Amino acid sequence: MTFRSKIDRPFLTLYGAATLLIAVSCFWPFFFDEDMPLSAAIILILIFVGTISFMLWLILGISYVFRDEHLFVKAGPLRIKISYEDVSLIAPTSDILTGTRMLSSRDALEIFYPKAFMGSVKISPAEQQRFLDELMKRMPRDKFHRSLL
Repeated sequence: MTFRSKIDRPFLTLYGAATLLIAVSCFWPFFFDEDMPLSAAIILILIFVGTISFMLWLILGISYVFRDEHLFVKAGPLRIKISYEDVSLIAPTSDILTGTRMLSSRDALEIFYPKAFMGSVKISPAEQQRFLDELMKRMPRDKFHRSLL
């Protein structure tokens, strides 16, 4: 079962501002250098297209996949496997500026497990309650009481 990440307005605004800044940085020379070599123009266009493509891959490629033995979290080239048995706590969070984040919304969940870099990963499934129900089905029964949800 696969869940997509929720995308909220602040993230879209941030990505829009970043896109605008990258566009200005890449295309600024076109307006002030009339003798720009073709190779330089091609390089700037490729930098713009490559950077924007990578950013889109990161934001649109966020998914949370339930597999038999683990939760597979991916965002672009980043991948994390979280064993259901390793989950020690699941808590709602709005602190999305610190820690490992694979999300695109402030309405997030933090999954704590011992093998995590910095102790946890923050995610933002679009269908949060369905996601939690599915995760609880797969977690060992003795772990339910440790969850804050």
